[in-house]
Amino acid sequence: MKNQSVSLLEEMASRFFILNKEAKQIEEELKQLKKEFNDYFDHKAGSDQKGVLKAGKYQVQRQIRTTESYQEEEAVQKLEEANLGECLLVVKKPDKEKIEAAIKLGLLAEDYLRDLTIRKITKVITVKET
Repeated sequence: MKNQSVSLLEEMASRFFILNKEAKQIEEELKQLKKEFNDYFDHKAGSDQKGVLKAGKYQVQRQIRTTESYQEEEAVQKLEEANLGECLLVVKKPDKEKIEAAIKLGLLAEDYLRDLTIRKITKVITVKET
């Protein structure tokens, strides 16, 4: 019975290893195809322009999404200079380093924020060929 479970685990590990390797190859190929399509659309429609390509029974479409943000430090400085503080967000959040220092110094009980602590656990599986 023990040999069956070891054999099953070996089959699972083998399949995981093979699929993971194939997934990496597929991701690399997709990345290359996207680059080629983008190069095509850049040439035919223009850089940063949407486009549609009919290829047999397939239609390839490029959409352009634009997001804008501000250079934070410089924007804050300019808004403050213009007395537009109301255009700024004040973000209050716990400073982990200072909390840990306060605990070490005895200013804060170690369990004071325990029920407010969020612990994130990430499980990672890797299989390597030996």
